[in-house]
Amino acid sequence: MAYQLSEKLKNMVPYEPISGDYAIRLDANESFLPVDKEIKAEFIQKLSEIPFNRYPDPLAAEVCRKFADYYGISADYVTAGNGSDELISVIVGAFLSKGDKLLTVMPDFSMYGFYADLAGVTVLTQEKDKNLNIDVDAVIRTVKREKVNCVMFSNPCNPTGQGLPREAVRRLITSVDCLVVLDEAYMDFYTESLMGEVEQYDNLIILRTCSKALGLAAVRLGFAVANPTLTAVIRAAKSPYNVNSVTQAYGSVVLSHKEKEREALQEILASREELYTALVALQEKYQCFDRIYPTVTNFVLIETSHAKDWFEALKARSIVVRLMGSRLRITAGSSDENKAVLDALEELIQTSK
Repeated sequence: MAYQLSEKLKNMVPYEPISGDYAIRLDANESFLPVDKEIKAEFIQKLSEIPFNRYPDPLAAEVCRKFADYYGISADYVTAGNGSDELISVIVGAFLSKGDKLLTVMPDFSMYGFYADLAGVTVLTQEKDKNLNIDVDAVIRTVKREKVNCVMFSNPCNPTGQGLPREAVRRLITSVDCLVVLDEAYMDFYTESLMGEVEQYDNLIILRTCSKALGLAAVRLGFAVANPTLTAVIRAAKSPYNVNSVTQAYGSVVLSHKEKEREALQEILASREELYTALVALQEKYQCFDRIYPTVTNFVLIETSHAKDWFEALKARSIVVRLMGSRLRITAGSSDENKAVLDALEELIQTSK
């Protein structure tokens, strides 16, 4: 009898980011800043020292130490991954079993549910409130009622751009007896991280990425931060040589330049404010959006009945943003990129009236 795919595999749909060549890419929440020349030169020197005939350091000790120094935590709590996507997969596979329940709070990063489905974990979703905020008390009630094994969510949230204050997140962590995976991929743009408190909790894993504020999307480098007990599990469950030597080298260099990276962060935040303020000005002028959501990230989410049409029209102008149903997520770019997308939107708004 011929081999047959299981129903789970037949129904899988791949994550499909936008591909192709576009003049302006504001769809993936990447940093718009090029790599600093001094950092690039230092990396090239370090690259020349890599023994390419040898496997990489299995624990990525140097880059974990640099990450810990950068954020003022202990390296004993840090595990490096091939992007935080790999770490999500590792955590789901290690801490959850077939039939366990994972709770996500939607809208949120779609890959949480994807990896859980793949592992045979039951995915429960709870909708955010009408303002796209997490109702912490409702989440706590759901965890207890449904006997949830793990809650996974982003703070600040991708794709809404909104953030929970740390006190609300603390209340969630301490009110449930399940694992809490807190994805702080965009926390460099916000001020409510719990990373410095991670050793205080027996049920908390924090994820961080170098793909956003640190501008390392190309090299795929993420970190899991947790107490020693949980960290031991993550390190045991990951692949032995999961982070390649080039990524480890580049990450170590970038994380050694805290002042330069903090200056870059201020540029990104200024761009975000420029984009948000200009979108608000368009709304005041034309009453053209159903909603502009407040943001503490490097992107802005707008809601409009014209979302799909405007998305396609922007693509035709070689500008890509992210289409999410009736919403468009626009990454903050350079001043020229921001101006280009804003000018194009204003033109589309005028023709839509």
